[in-house]
Amino acid sequence: MKPTPAALGRASELLAQVMQFSAPADAQLSAYFRRHPALGRAERAWMADGVYAVLRHFYTLTRLLGSEAPPRLLLAAAWLKFGGVSLRELEPALTREEAAALGGLKGAGPEGLPLSAAAELPDWVIDALRPTLNDAAILALGRALQNPAPLDARVNTLKAKREDVLARLAGEGVAAQATPYSPWGVRLPHGFPLQRHPLFLDGSMEVQDEGSQLIALLLAPRRGEKVVDLCAGAGGKTLALGAQMAGSGRIYALDTNAQRLAKLGPRLARAGLANVTPQIVAPENDQRLKRLAGKIDRVLVDAPCSGLGTLRRNPDLKFRQSPASVAELNRKQAALIRSAARLLRPGGRLVYATCSLLPAENRAIVDAFLAEHPEFKRIPAANLLPDPALDEGGDMLLSPARHGSDGFYAAVLQAP
Repeated sequence: MKPTPAALGRASELLAQVMQFSAPADAQLSAYFRRHPALGRAERAWMADGVYAVLRHFYTLTRLLGSEAPPRLLLAAAWLKFGGVSLRELEPALTREEAAALGGLKGAGPEGLPLSAAAELPDWVIDALRPTLNDAAILALGRALQNPAPLDARVNTLKAKREDVLARLAGEGVAAQATPYSPWGVRLPHGFPLQRHPLFLDGSMEVQDEGSQLIALLLAPRRGEKVVDLCAGAGGKTLALGAQMAGSGRIYALDTNAQRLAKLGPRLARAGLANVTPQIVAPENDQRLKRLAGKIDRVLVDAPCSGLGTLRRNPDLKFRQSPASVAELNRKQAALIRSAARLLRPGGRLVYATCSLLPAENRAIVDAFLAEHPEFKRIPAANLLPDPALDEGGDMLLSPARHGSDGFYAAVLQAP
């Protein structure tokens, strides 16, 4: 799309709204486009790409342009430096002053940038990572998080086999490939319209990052068992667990948010699963949880977290989270793992997982629980994963810098 003054103005308006951080960026974009239905598909994509480029590269851009750079200048700089757009293409949409401010920006290198700008991570996140990562590893992680995430899907083994899905896609000219770790995963080209494809519509495939699939693999529920997905949300992992159980047994998909859980119903119907019971529960001391205590074979705690492992998809999270919000999440995480443990029958399995890379949300929560409950046993993730290299210190730790997935952590515990 050719930039115009009007288009740059609309994109600047949108960026200014997003950077209030009153709601997730994707929700802000969707709301803006609903309010402006006359916008064409090309302009919407151009605006969205610009907004996400600013969010991904904000610290570099403000280092180069100054902390008071307005949204228009940030967007133009993002397209120029990271979006493959030349200054000549941008100039018709710019004022003379803006064009002058951008002159020479494209060739500006990373030399002299502090780690926070080079890695595009807030200082508090860098400080939180330093107990386990050196500066070179933090820089590699930060650079990986600046790239758009791949489009991963999980093949629903109740309806299809991965090799058959890959063969069909290849026959259609789609450059899909098997994910390197998950036995069910398919990696699709950027922009592939999966949700309009017959394999999605008939329930043979479901959008799910490879790391999320591996968490379901760690729980490894068996046919006929009773399973609780304690923070089910929209049910992506619930669907993967149901497929592993071949539709038998019983899965209780629990969440405190009715709006999130309502999205699970249509997905269950499409997947062909009838062994899932979605239930709204109170955050703490829910009577339904008490009735399940001591009866459950396997519990997944996909704990609410900072989400910083998903910055490739949600770069606004680094601005919407803070040390205070992580401390509050830590309280919830500690309470959830204790609640989950009470549900297990003797010998049952608990998987605690987050989409965060911060040690305070991951190993610190599990270690504190095990200190309180030494009767529980930590099962090495290497014993359960297709590649032992995914195990770090006994737990699964996935990094976009090393594994190409979102950032995920998971620990596997066994009840006495």
